[in-house]
Amino acid sequence: MSIDKQMIEENEMDGYTRFDQFNPRSIEILSQRYFDILKEIGEDPQREGLKDTPQRVAKALQFLTHGYDLDPMAIMKSARFREDYKHMVIVKDIELYSLCEHHILPFFGKVHVAYIPDKYIVGLSKIPRVVDAYARRLQVQERLTNQIRDCIREALNPLGVMVVIEAQHLCMQMRGIQKQHSITTTSAFTGQFEDESTRSEFISLISGK
Repeated sequence: MSIDKQMIEENEMDGYTRFDQFNPRSIEILSQRYFDILKEIGEDPQREGLKDTPQRVAKALQFLTHGYDLDPMAIMKSARFREDYKHMVIVKDIELYSLCEHHILPFFGKVHVAYIPDKYIVGLSKIPRVVDAYARRLQVQERLTNQIRDCIREALNPLGVMVVIEAQHLCMQMRGIQKQHSITTTSAFTGQFEDESTRSEFISLISGK
């Protein structure tokens, strides 16, 4: 979604200012679609409780897919620094929220990322930002895992990268097979993480409390 023309909402929440950016044209189009959907499922979109729902859902969807407007590579390169450090760097328990592209239902969980630098490190906050940039799109967990790995590899050219995602999928829990406690785990790795002992060290470190 293009955000060349933006509608900015400023909300005071818990002592900080949050800015949400919306494309007014997209909001208008999506709102009408959701208005029609509400009628189609047998609801009255003009009753009090639903009167503003089409616009709220349109804004929510635009926020949940704002990753299309982000450049993960630019995020990584914005805080890349030269450093003589060649040991494992781990950012674990990164919160993940995304939408499954098959049913547009949420999946959520945690992402664990490790890389072994070779000349370059990155500001630690950039890794969670890259996770969000890819997660805030229609996704499948397998592709998301590879995208995070590949972005870090291309931006830093490290000695190795490994990404593990553990997530619950509401398309399995709310519909279909309805297995409430299932967790899907995916991993992707390159370089020195091809070595089983290096992978085992990473798994041990993210599993420890």
